[in-house]
Amino acid sequence: MKFKLFKDRKGKADQAKNNKFVKLGREIYVQARRGGPNPDANFGLKTAIANARAEQMPNDNIERAIKKAAGAGDGVEYDDIMYEGYGPGGVAIMVKCLTDNRNRTAADVRSAFNKRGGNMGESGCVGYMFDHKGLLVVDREAHETDEDTMMMVSLEAGAEDVIVNDDSFEILTHPHEFEQVKNALEKEGYTFVNAGVRWLPQTIVKVEGENADKLLKMMDAFEDNDDVQDVYSNFEIVE
Repeated sequence: MKFKLFKDRKGKADQAKNNKFVKLGREIYVQARRGGPNPDANFGLKTAIANARAEQMPNDNIERAIKKAAGAGDGVEYDDIMYEGYGPGGVAIMVKCLTDNRNRTAADVRSAFNKRGGNMGESGCVGYMFDHKGLLVVDREAHETDEDTMMMVSLEAGAEDVIVNDDSFEILTHPHEFEQVKNALEKEGYTFVNAGVRWLPQTIVKVEGENADKLLKMMDAFEDNDDVQDVYSNFEIVE
């Protein structure tokens, strides 16, 4: 099984990367404001920094966001909200947001669902279909390693499981063990196609045709919304 991740989608590459850095910086800022600027004592900040580094966000940007939070006296206060709903074809979707205006964000997210054949539901309506995990994806072609070696190294580092695909290994961790496993694998020389703590679907729904078109447009609408930090879904588009 492959996890089709929202952030893997390409298009408008430069602008998308810039927008991603802005959103990652906001997440770091919020976590530092809430739990303090020391990532060793603030798991939320540690996770936000790990996700930012996985996206190749410059260290200067990371440090700037932390310093801004540490010196903020009357800065903007953000709420983190997870909206849940269904897309075309019964696809489960979770939309992670950071917002300074709940009413605006709720209206925007609801509109993105409704205009593209979906509907926003109550909290918890699809969350039970996902697991909160650390995920590290290793490209098999980039590393000369066999399944047994990858399994042994990952599990010894603290991983929960390794999923073997034709072209990749997917290493799953408990969220609190993500950074530990990532660092251990990096010391062994492994690099990652994707790395981060996120919500992973327990099962995959395959979609095609009109439903696929609507879902892609829905993902674009979420991506263009500054309040949306990430989107997790359980669909795979049939080519």
